[in-house]
Amino acid sequence: MTGASASKEPRNSNEPAWHTLTPQVVAERFGVDVRHGLKAGDAGERLQREGPNEIPEGRRRSLWRMFLGQFMDFMILVLLAASVISGLIGSLSDTSVILVIVLLNAIIGTVQEYRAEQAVAALRIVRDTAMQTVPARELVTGDVVVLEAGDAVPADLRLVEAHDLVTDEAALTGESVAVQKHCDLLPDTELPIGDRHNMAFKGTAVLRGRTTGVVVATGLNTELGRIAVLLRETGDVKTPLQRRLARFGQRLALAVLAICALIFAGGLLRGEPTLLMFLTAVSLAVAAIPEALPAVVTVALALGARRMSRARALIRHLPAVETLGSVTYICSDKTGTLTENRMRLEVLFVAGARHTAFPDAIDPASPWRSLGQALALNNDVYMRADQAGETQLFGDPTEVALFEAATRAGFDKAALSQTMPRLAELAFDSERKSMSTLHRLDSGVAVYSKGAPEAVIPRCVNVLTDTGPEPLVHNAWLAEAESLSNEGYRVLAVACRRLETVPEVLDAAAVESELTLLGLVALLDPPREEAAQAVADCRSAGIRPVMITGDHPGTARAIAERLKIAAPGDRILTGAELTALDDAGFERLVTQVGVYARVSPEQKIRIVQALQGRGEIVAMTGDGVNDAPALKRADIGVAMGGKGTDVAREAAAMVLLDDNFATIVAAVREGRRIYDNIRKFVKYAMTTNAGEIWVLFLAPFLGLPLPLLPVHILWINLLTDGLPGLALGTERAERAIMARPPRAPKESIFAHGMWQHMIWVGILIGGLTILAQAWALQHNNGHWQSIVFTVLTFSQLTHVLAIRSERESLFSMGIWSNRPLLGAVVLTVLLQLAVLYVPVFNPIFKTAPLSLQELAICLILPLVVLFAVEIEKWLVRRGVLYVSS
Repeated sequence: MTGASASKEPRNSNEPAWHTLTPQVVAERFGVDVRHGLKAGDAGERLQREGPNEIPEGRRRSLWRMFLGQFMDFMILVLLAASVISGLIGSLSDTSVILVIVLLNAIIGTVQEYRAEQAVAALRIVRDTAMQTVPARELVTGDVVVLEAGDAVPADLRLVEAHDLVTDEAALTGESVAVQKHCDLLPDTELPIGDRHNMAFKGTAVLRGRTTGVVVATGLNTELGRIAVLLRETGDVKTPLQRRLARFGQRLALAVLAICALIFAGGLLRGEPTLLMFLTAVSLAVAAIPEALPAVVTVALALGARRMSRARALIRHLPAVETLGSVTYICSDKTGTLTENRMRLEVLFVAGARHTAFPDAIDPASPWRSLGQALALNNDVYMRADQAGETQLFGDPTEVALFEAATRAGFDKAALSQTMPRLAELAFDSERKSMSTLHRLDSGVAVYSKGAPEAVIPRCVNVLTDTGPEPLVHNAWLAEAESLSNEGYRVLAVACRRLETVPEVLDAAAVESELTLLGLVALLDPPREEAAQAVADCRSAGIRPVMITGDHPGTARAIAERLKIAAPGDRILTGAELTALDDAGFERLVTQVGVYARVSPEQKIRIVQALQGRGEIVAMTGDGVNDAPALKRADIGVAMGGKGTDVAREAAAMVLLDDNFATIVAAVREGRRIYDNIRKFVKYAMTTNAGEIWVLFLAPFLGLPLPLLPVHILWINLLTDGLPGLALGTERAERAIMARPPRAPKESIFAHGMWQHMIWVGILIGGLTILAQAWALQHNNGHWQSIVFTVLTFSQLTHVLAIRSERESLFSMGIWSNRPLLGAVVLTVLLQLAVLYVPVFNPIFKTAPLSLQELAICLILPLVVLFAVEIEKWLVRRGVLYVSS
């Protein structure tokens, strides 16, 4: 069997391909008489042996396990160790801050993980020769199930009887067109699910007709169950942000330990007190680790998630917001995601010419009048109020589309049915491939027929034109029908004739002959209006959109070319072709293919994995059960919230509440903004921490005393890494953020000039601080340590203002454009001044009030940092230095 029907678990490898067996053989295999059904005793034994017909949920982690799992990240463990060290050296405030931040991060992560849902259904079956209603979970193989329009299919069935049966399999296969079912044997064992027209599958729905079928699979053995197994076996993927921060945390911890050991050893060699140097080294280790980073990340992601919710996107896992900013490929399902998931009349071929709609003015003698009447009357569409009291159309999606087209053209079915009531009907069947209805006229009976062009056109003798009936050139019309089909349309031919009376014996061969062809109608599940612009926006942002669908290749090509996902002549890879490729061959080919058609759930996962194997960051969008495994396996799964299934939503990290593909573009923008702001915080924290390290490292080598005490280091760390760092996460998006390519998947968080900035600005901050120390000592200033303390603090604050943008000048952005950051800076300045000028703090922080001249120096020197960074950004804008835009 193909990937569409094969399964590793739990299906029995000896299980036959049920669609290749006749109903009689299937019934014999299960020991059942389809007229009488299973005996109650047999059903009970099978239920005991096979288990209930339900798909059990995967084992869920308990709430406390989810909570503990939040502490397993390396960076979090380092922060916890830092909090212990802080407590040991007496800095309980630092310990409290660290623990509060880590706890907040854990609570938010736990809340985001917690999800649970369940559902139950019931149906009618035949047992012990009588019709019974039993819960769906009690179905067993061999049960005979009776279904009709509106019912959900409760298990996989081999159909025994099918009367005008049409099912909706979009959620399972991605097929946008309703599927006409029959009972005939299909000998090809390699048929994908979407082409097994003699079977009905669990999770699909009956749109029209009625059927009787034998249950051939229940629970996890159904095609829906196989997808559940795939979901269970598909592991979660760490986001790019998680991977980058994990690498950052590991390297930072090692670097900090090495530097602190070096400073400790250097102090001992200079004869400094051992206890003082130990406390200094440990304080520096605590200060060098940016413990506000998890809080900055959490706040940035939470604010981004809130902004996204206002834009109709629900974030189920916070890191998903940032992941979209890293995406290089968006693999999108077609039906319901790129398209509207409803059929629409797109083209009419009437009187030898193509049209996109009915004319505004219709001549009573023209073929348009007869065509409109045919579309309005030749259908089984009905209207019914939904729970909200709004009138909805129900019926086959194709017939609904034709009904709507006729209504828009002014042909009202209710009004026409008063003057032309239906007298009889020849229902659609798979042999005739057509449907006819007979209607009373003032003189005689009107017959309207519609169906497959290859079935209807040969039964026509002429074609209606503006000048009346003319001889029909069959080959020309068949060629036009084939041309429309090749363009991805579903094509129907519509014809009519007149009878004097309704025949006593309604014979299809007699009624559906000597017809007059009215025209061809071509339908399509149309692309969403906003999808084309969204695809264009993705391309301009360097993101490759890829369509993955279970639909027909021709239909997939038509939509892909309209949306510019594929160009005419581009290759479309089908599920069968994908099966023939080995993993190595497919991985070489995967970046060259933009459209996949007739693919199975396993193959969707294979496509995602092949792209990830090439180092790509993959987003997968979808709405159906068949999309769920790939949604979970992708770097970020994006489910449709409106028309999407519960299974798809549970597997995804983000849900689009408005089913709007264009919302993904807004999410990409938001993700890039968030990552930029996290990078800015890392740049700010590591640069200023580097400044502290340079001060402590270089001052003794220049013959200067130890410039800072441990309490100074911890205060600077608490003051400058706290509120200013958090406020930096609210910075607006960089200009032209969507005109740049995605970040390389393996790109370091320090790329694009960031590590160079950290080095030279860190040295600058350290140099300015040491300069202030040397000046104060030269003038025998007894407040020299307070001056060093203040210059270092204010230098960090001017730095945070300067790096609000990697390219744009602070003065062109406007100082007031990030008011939370400006407020944080002002508050930090006031707190630092309080440490200097409030007497109660002087003995605690070993500080003294500064004179006006001393304070002026402490304010002027840090401005050098601001103007130096502005010069750097000017060089970046000129192209002399390269930093990511």
